[in-house]
Amino acid sequence: MPQSSVRPSPDEYNEFYSGYVNSVPDGDLTAFLSEQQSDLISLLRSLDDTAVERRYAPDKWSVRQVLGHLVDTEWIFAYRMMRIARGDATPLPGMDQDEFMEGANFSERSFESMIEEFEGLRTATIRLSGSFSDEILNRRGTASGFEVSVRALRWIIAGHCQHHMKVLNERYL
Repeated sequence: MPQSSVRPSPDEYNEFYSGYVNSVPDGDLTAFLSEQQSDLISLLRSLDDTAVERRYAPDKWSVRQVLGHLVDTEWIFAYRMMRIARGDATPLPGMDQDEFMEGANFSERSFESMIEEFEGLRTATIRLSGSFSDEILNRRGTASGFEVSVRALRWIIAGHCQHHMKVLNERYL
């Protein structure tokens, strides 16, 4: 089996991400990332304006904000993956999702433009991560104060999106 489809071992990432990694099925991760992209985009494009602004509780994000969070997080994790893949040993900072949400302008953007950003970003993530050799997949760096491998970041990206797709389907739609 190609190393790109081998699930990372628990010592390759912070325990916090175990749920994300474990939510991704075994198999070809590149194919999964591509299918996930199509599934999410189809789901989001099926929503009307009312559904896009829906919150399942008063203190929870709207569907629009969930998409914005997915975009922000994909940018951050893909950036971490690239830095570590290129051998950069600089410790990378954490991301406070609430601070990102406060600084975002999601309500000023069209929902379609946000979908298009996710689509382009995910395509770039797939192309970048598909270019890695086995040696690169095994490289490790530090992000949010914890050691993480390039391989694990690929699975975390997939699992993070999977988590939010499940929440969207179960609580919003």
